[in-house]
Amino acid sequence: MTTDTTDGGRPTGQTDGPDGRSADPGTGTPHTDPPPAAGATSGDAAAAPTDRPDGPEATGTATGPGAGRIAVGSEKTAGDPATVDSAEAGDGAADDKATKPGATGSGAISSQTAGAESAGDKAPEGTKADAEKKADAEKKADAGNKAHAEKKDGTGKKDGTGKKDGDGPADPWSAFAPAPEPVPGRPRRAARAVGRLLVHEWTLAALAALALAAALTWPTLRYPLYTLPQDYWDPSLQAWQMAWSGHALRTEPGQLFHSNTFFPEAWSFAFSDMLLGYAPAGMIGTGPETAVLRYNIIFVLAHALATFGAYVLARQLGAGRAGAAVAGVSYAYAPWLLAQAGHLHIISNGGIPLALAMLARGHGWSLRHGYRPERRHTGWTYAGWLVAAWQLSLGFGIGLVFAYVLAGIVLVAAATWFLRRYVVRPVKRPFGTRLLVADLVGGLTFAGVGALLAIPFFKVAELHPNAERTLAEIGVYSPPAIGFLTAPSESRVWGALHEGARETLPWHPEMTLLPGFVLYALAAGGLFVSVWRLRHRLLLLAGVLVTLVLAMGTRFFEGTFTYAPLFEHLPGWNGLRTPGRLMLWATLLLGLLAAGAVTAFSERVRELNVEGSAVRPSPWLRAVALLPLLLVTVEGLNVTPHPAVPEQPVAMRTVDGPMLVLPSSQNLDQPVMLWTTNRFQDVVNGGSGFTPTQLDEVRRVTLSFPDRTSIDYLRVLGVRNVVLLRHQIVGTPWEVTVDAPVDQLGITREEIGDAVVFRL
Repeated sequence: MTTDTTDGGRPTGQTDGPDGRSADPGTGTPHTDPPPAAGATSGDAAAAPTDRPDGPEATGTATGPGAGRIAVGSEKTAGDPATVDSAEAGDGAADDKATKPGATGSGAISSQTAGAESAGDKAPEGTKADAEKKADAEKKADAGNKAHAEKKDGTGKKDGTGKKDGDGPADPWSAFAPAPEPVPGRPRRAARAVGRLLVHEWTLAALAALALAAALTWPTLRYPLYTLPQDYWDPSLQAWQMAWSGHALRTEPGQLFHSNTFFPEAWSFAFSDMLLGYAPAGMIGTGPETAVLRYNIIFVLAHALATFGAYVLARQLGAGRAGAAVAGVSYAYAPWLLAQAGHLHIISNGGIPLALAMLARGHGWSLRHGYRPERRHTGWTYAGWLVAAWQLSLGFGIGLVFAYVLAGIVLVAAATWFLRRYVVRPVKRPFGTRLLVADLVGGLTFAGVGALLAIPFFKVAELHPNAERTLAEIGVYSPPAIGFLTAPSESRVWGALHEGARETLPWHPEMTLLPGFVLYALAAGGLFVSVWRLRHRLLLLAGVLVTLVLAMGTRFFEGTFTYAPLFEHLPGWNGLRTPGRLMLWATLLLGLLAAGAVTAFSERVRELNVEGSAVRPSPWLRAVALLPLLLVTVEGLNVTPHPAVPEQPVAMRTVDGPMLVLPSSQNLDQPVMLWTTNRFQDVVNGGSGFTPTQLDEVRRVTLSFPDRTSIDYLRVLGVRNVVLLRHQIVGTPWEVTVDAPVDQLGITREEIGDAVVFRL
């Protein structure tokens, strides 16, 4: 076809070649158009003039590819049949490209109209054929405009075939396409969410901690209704504490701190750590068997929480799973803690690392990665403070030191905030306002709980001056340095081997403080090879050394510059009787050092396992990565005794209070407290961290019971009944007087089972 106009810069008179490219009319050699500039479309030649507002194409010219083709075709002479063909092609192109950016349908159609008018202007005037062709082009442009409008607004009418005007042909392969995935319903989405929760790391860690606790505390759950771990003295007291707190909060919350024991003493519930945080469990069931079952379940759960809490803390600080597992197991099952099996308030320490982990997560901080503001989360901060407050409610025996550690962390954080705000590269809000508010609210909540719990203890100290500790008493329980290498008799691995070393200790139940030789070795290795930075390793080491020195009490140069200043000047510190329990913090810090070393080793094994590595680790090398965890677990095995709890006398279920049970002593009175959990009648008996003066006098006066002096004394005290247990009076004065005549004393005697009840 021969053209008379210039198209895209081609010279007039060229002909199209067979492949659509222009050819030289003289030689027939195809001529290739120069390639467009990068990013240009086929419509660039027509769109370029629109940049000139005063040009003939300034109005009604499209900028898309289709519009460019129309503009070029519209410049052809109307007398040439190619003009109409070009207009029709431009109409279709405009319709197809109407929805693309830069090519609107109205612009394309306007370009058609303008092109047709331009063609008409170039045709000879008065030619009828030219006028008809021009009118035909205008009609086609109007039809294309109408079809485009219907397609754009979606109102095209259906024809007889059921298709809308302007719809493209149906894809014949659509029938073979895969069916769309159905949208899951609410039950399926809930099931998937539960499934994701069950396989989450924290869920698996919690389940593993529970299974490990049940195994390593065995046979605690073998006869949970009748036996108690270690002995039945302090565990009986603590089983009663949980039962009393639940009973009091359910019936008379105002009498919580005025318990039914140590009658008629006030504030008697605060004579020792109260385990108040377990009160919700104490609301379930009554009676000694229920109390023993509750104690055993809490005992196992406390070990699980300690493992889980230390694991989570190590993970938050940046340790790997294997390293965190070592930290968790070594913290919960350190050999020295086996001697504390009878002290639930010491075993219940899992809230400490768990709260620290939550607070660190809430502040976006880890030991390995430092402070990352984008990871801050106020919800975790609130949760951390609440867990810390709950831990404090379990007792000040370990809670007081925890409170001081938190206070120290707050002071360091406040100093850091001040430096970042005003000194070192000042920023407007170093921690964020919401996080600061969370710390203020959470810290005040923690402090408020501590203050409320401290009130009863201050009352006890005021009413009972003999309850105050002295440095001389602290010295009795202060362990020598050899204690840190000595295991208790409850250790299955080291107990028998360390029997000779234990004999050199004045009070070995509180002085056998071995955290584990494996833990010592792993922590020592962590000083040299670790994922922690060197300064962090040195800080952890310093923390270990400081806590070891404080745990020695007055044994370290008589505590003149270590324990004694804390005892004399820090509020509440003089209430701590056993410095060796500070070993808890040394164990946690040693576990973090060990976690750094195990994590470094595990990561090295993982690097060797990368695909394409020249050296591939053998299965034995992978197993070695779990060897530290296995060793610390084995070192935590125990041979803790589980004696049967003395059976409750029938008289304890029928006799009213106030009452006195004889014989009475520190150890004998603790099961008596447990026996009162059916009716919680008032009893003079009681066992705690100290003996009130009045109870000591009652025990002295009643050695001659029943006689006139003891009876009158008990009547003045308010006692109505005295229960004398026959199976416990062998070798005591009551073995003779229990059957003596009482007619002249104005009292009666009644046999109820194995007990003799004297009614005053």
